[in-house]
Parts: sequence; C-alpha cells; structure tokens
Amino acid sequence: MARERTGVRALRAVLAAVLGVTLAGALAGCSATGGKRAEDARKSAAAQGRAAVDTPRWTFAMVTHSGDGDTFWDIVQNGAKQAAVKDNINFLYAHSDEGQQQAQLVDSYVDKKVDGLIVTLAKPDAMKAAVARAVKAGIPVITVNSGAQQSKAFGALTHIGQDETIAGEAVGDELDERGRKKALCVLHEQGNVGHEQRCGGVKKTFGGQVQNLYVDGTNMPDVQASIEAKLQTDPSIDSVVTLGAPFADAAVQAKKSAGSKAEIDTFDLNAKVAAGLKSEQLGFAVDQQPYLQGYEAVDLLWLYRYNADVLGGGRPVLTGPQIITAKDAGALAAFTERGTR
Repeated sequence: MARERTGVRALRAVLAAVLGVTLAGALAGCSATGGKRAEDARKSAAAQGRAAVDTPRWTFAMVTHSGDGDTFWDIVQNGAKQAAVKDNINFLYAHSDEGQQQAQLVDSYVDKKVDGLIVTLAKPDAMKAAVARAVKAGIPVITVNSGAQQSKAFGALTHIGQDETIAGEAVGDELDERGRKKALCVLHEQGNVGHEQRCGGVKKTFGGQVQNLYVDGTNMPDVQASIEAKLQTDPSIDSVVTLGAPFADAAVQAKKSAGSKAEIDTFDLNAKVAAGLKSEQLGFAVDQQPYLQGYEAVDLLWLYRYNADVLGGGRPVLTGPQIITAKDAGALAAFTERGTR
C-alpha cells in the first residue's frame, strides 16, 4: 500500500506540472508547418544556450560517488548541463566517494524539495534509505552509471548506464581475440560493486588468468607504484586492465618503469585515452558514453515531469559497452577534446 500511495503522489505532482505548461507551448506543434517552426526554434535556442521549451524552471539535482579530479564525471556533467539548458532546468551537482556522505547529500536535496534526483548506486547499502526518503517525498529518481540491479527495487523510475558484467565480458572476449594469457584487473575504489562486476565479467569470458589488484584511487603515485610492483614480480602478466580513464596513464608509466611488455587497456574514454589509443600506448578502451548518461538522465526526468514518460519499460537503458581501438580514436578525437566523449 505504501508503494501505491507514493505512486499516487508522484502522479499528482506530474499532473500539476503539466497543468503549469502554457497553452501556447502545447499548441506549437498542432500543424505540420507549426511543428516545423517550433522545431527550428528549439534548435536555434539550444545553439544559443537558451531553453528550447517553455515548461516551468524545475530544479534537478545529481549526486554521484565521484572522487575529486575524476574526468569521467566531468563528461557526465557536460551532458547533464547541456540537457538542462535545453529543458529549462536549474541543474545542481554534488559528489562524494564516501557512501554515507553521498547519502547525506541526497538528503539535503530532498530537504530542499528539488523536482527530480539523479543518483549513482556504487555503494547501494549506504544509499538505500536516502533514495527511499526521496521517493516517499514524491521526488522522481533516476539512477545512472551504477546500481542497475538495485534501481527498480529502490523505487527509481529507470536506470541509465552500461551493464558492468556485460562490459567485463566484452573485455574478456577482446583479450582472447588479442591472444592474451594473463590479465591484471586494477580496482581503484574499495566497495564499488560496479568495479567488482567488471572484473568478474572479465573472468567469466577470458580464457586466461585474471588477478585483481586493489589500489587507492585517490593517490595516483600509489596506483602507479602498485601496478609497477606487480608487473616486476610477475612478468607473465601480458595485459593490465584499469577501470577508469585517469588510471590508464598511471598503468602506462608503471609498465615503462617495470620494463614490462604488457598491453594496457582501460574502461572509459577521455582525450588522453584517445591519444593513447592513437599512439598505440593503449590497446583498447571500453566506452560507456558518460555524456549520454548525464544528458539522458536530465532529459528523461524532464519528460517524466512534463509528460509522465518513463523509458525502458522497467529495464535499464544501456549506453555501452563499445570497444574503442586505434582505428576509432582519430574519429573521436574532436569529441574527446570538447569533453563529450
């Protein structure tokens, strides 16, 4: 019964929001000509950094498990901010790599009565109660990036991201195609269920051996030293898989210092990774399209508040994985430089 009451409150909030939309906006697409003019106006507005809709200026907040300096989340934010401009949204962002602090940030936005929440569930146990409070308050929630398995149970509308196990399986298949025999999977955040799923997926499909290496992702010199020590003590390692773009360069440096011939591969893409692929310092990267995760999360919250739309039919909306190699890097260079891939 509690779940039904929460749904009724959410639906009432949506209906109230819809009633707030101006009649002029609703009539803009009534004819073929009018629809084309409205679409042209939307495109022009977006290009000029102005809202492309006349819906109320709702406030959406995103709270992620990012640590400081992780370029991946810069790309997610770029997507979210672009969608926010288009959809006339006041966009707020906060982050903490500590689960309890992330939950407290969610609580603070619930207290502020935001109109929508976007959260990550890298540490779902720490986040469960905070998400439940948001849902109980009638705030629509979308999960992104991590927590696909928990998203629906926690009351979120949908999840946007890649299935981390499937992504890991794709890496295992790629390592097999490259003839690799022993891989080191570098986990840079303790307790992140998505990281465990990635390395678990690699083990599931890779015909060779996989060893997990846990490092402190907030200390890049430590990351490099740990990988270097492992490569020095075990020359049979012929592939190093890092779970985030910023850590790929540390692995490259560790390889050089250790005198290793191991191939360096990574999850996620940024400008430096694209350059590394092009120069063949890196073998391949797994792109989960973080820009798309941020953009779609804001856009889908807007669609829900405006039109009660929910994408995915109860299943996660997948943004990856896509295996990127040297042949793809050149075409993506311009996008990585502007911070959208």
